[in-house]
Amino acid sequence: MKAQPIYLKDVENNPKPGPYLDLLNATKAKGVEPWPIWHLFNYRPEDTIHLARFTQGIMHTEAPIEPKLRELIAAYTSYLNKCDFCMKSHAAVAGAMYNDHDFVMSVLNDMEKSALPEKEKALLRYVQKITLNLPDTGEADVATLKKIGWDDGSIYFVISACALFNFYNRWITASGVKPLSDENHKTVGKNLAQGGYDPTNRIKALKGTSS
Repeated sequence: MKAQPIYLKDVENNPKPGPYLDLLNATKAKGVEPWPIWHLFNYRPEDTIHLARFTQGIMHTEAPIEPKLRELIAAYTSYLNKCDFCMKSHAAVAGAMYNDHDFVMSVLNDMEKSALPEKEKALLRYVQKITLNLPDTGEADVATLKKIGWDDGSIYFVISACALFNFYNRWITASGVKPLSDENHKTVGKNLAQGGYDPTNRIKALKGTSS
């Protein structure tokens, strides 16, 4: 499946020199269709590199909750927002991290009936409330999570991952970023799981190098 052009043609057709142009070219050289969200990053790389670093910090650095759970939160937030590109993308990343794509999809399709531990289901219920019913969230929700064993640091990363992907869902959906084939999402998702959100590391992962 070939990527569809985004709605912002001047953004897509005016790449700037920098890490995201390198990433686009490296992906094409590998024979993998680049993710169209990279055109958004590549339009203002001097700004979006900070977004990438923030994303790396929230999603993949050491934290009280594992990166795979944070990626599951990203996929679940995107599922709630009906953002197919982000849902498929981060389900693929989470699937690579859990080494079980079917499990990740079972959570997205019916979280309550899935094999996700009850303690983690409580986090996703909170994510759902933040995403779909923000005005009703409050201190009582945090108290409920703390009562079952989550600390402030864990809740911080849950809120941050959920908020970050509410931003991404709107950024790319309004810009016209469409999903690619399932195979493409799984291939690039695996590279992202290995290389994180730093574009330089992602190029290394794509090329199969680590130095």
